[in-house]
Amino acid sequence: MPLTAYDLSGRTAFVTGAAGGIGRATSVLLAEAGATVHCADRDEPGLRETAALVAERGGTARLHPLDVTDRTALAAAVGSIAGPLHVMAAIAGIMHTSTVLETRDEDLDRVLAVNFKGVLYACQEGARSMIASGTRGSVVTMASGAMDSASAGLLCYSVAKAAVVQLTKTLATEVGRHGIRVNAIAPGWIRTPMTDRHEPATQEQAEAAMVRHSPLRRVGVPEDIAHAVLHLASDASSFTTGQILRPNGGVAMPW
Repeated sequence: MPLTAYDLSGRTAFVTGAAGGIGRATSVLLAEAGATVHCADRDEPGLRETAALVAERGGTARLHPLDVTDRTALAAAVGSIAGPLHVMAAIAGIMHTSTVLETRDEDLDRVLAVNFKGVLYACQEGARSMIASGTRGSVVTMASGAMDSASAGLLCYSVAKAAVVQLTKTLATEVGRHGIRVNAIAPGWIRTPMTDRHEPATQEQAEAAMVRHSPLRRVGVPEDIAHAVLHLASDASSFTTGQILRPNGGVAMPW
């Protein structure tokens, strides 16, 4: 496959969760690959920082301060794009920790609203836009390695991410006839603001455990996942749909 398969020049991408972490790294990389990137997040200062990084690398970013749980706002943002949409990267997500017995309705509702409904809305608006313009586009969702094994305290998060995978596979079967590909990425432990929520000692212990279990002997960084998104967004993966890509350092190797 020639390197030009990764060239996104002349294409348009929409990235949710773009104000930091994996979403920011993805926005910057897709812009470096040539795409005009529409960056969405409720963190407006973070969005401006992302836009500055894109500009430093000679790219173009358009900002959409919004909450992905607001279907109307997300639809309006996608609808405001001039020209066809080629890539929808639904990356926005939150973390919540509680045991099964301690999980409250409001905890589950909040996590599902962002981590599942927010992804559903992005997928719907992205696919609708691509179908309307006749674009053979790519939708990329963000699952998690947490869905592959039982992790104490991560019920809400794991359930939402497992639901994202089913959404991804179902949508792939429904829109493939339009030439639209839909795939999920299930990262392992990635060093982001989300994982930095732990106390330093707890953070070190968690990362040390991941390093011990990884054949590569390291934890991931946002750029590792951004490159996976670029692969699925580009022509390099033109025969790939309904799949789960697991950049996790080999911590989990499910069938």
